[in-house]
Amino acid sequence: MNHTRTDILVGIFVLVGITCLGYLAIRLGKLELFGSQGYVLTADFASVAGLKPGDPVEIAGVKVGRVEAMTLAEDKARLTLRLNDGVKFQEDVIASVRARGLIGDKFVLVSPGASDKIIPPGGKIRETDSQPDIPDLIGKIVGGDLTSKGDKKDDSQKK
Repeated sequence: MNHTRTDILVGIFVLVGITCLGYLAIRLGKLELFGSQGYVLTADFASVAGLKPGDPVEIAGVKVGRVEAMTLAEDKARLTLRLNDGVKFQEDVIASVRARGLIGDKFVLVSPGASDKIIPPGGKIRETDSQPDIPDLIGKIVGGDLTSKGDKKDDSQKK
């Protein structure tokens, strides 16, 4: 009798462990079991370097969706954004790709607009802003490509 009870307890422990591992795999892998919820908008960016599918879409630091897909359209990066059902974007919102800190994860920041018109599901965000690439900026500074026009003196004005 004692041997059967031990077998049952071990079985329950193994099932709980497998359930916890499955939950962690789904949460960390950002998988969806029951289909996609919310609605989709698209936005075209000049550059989305470092951004990847699954990264968050945020308004004022609050996650309101995620990047679902990235494709190339007319020499621009087209992002497909899946947004939560309760979130509505005005036609004049501005979407930009940002980083958390200097070397942090990327995300899409949406700055709310003031328009009365709402972008319908399947619509497109017209105003986008791509952040400059930090290594490119450092290369320009080190290479001397960035010069201040106010620092150059005109010799013709000297007497």
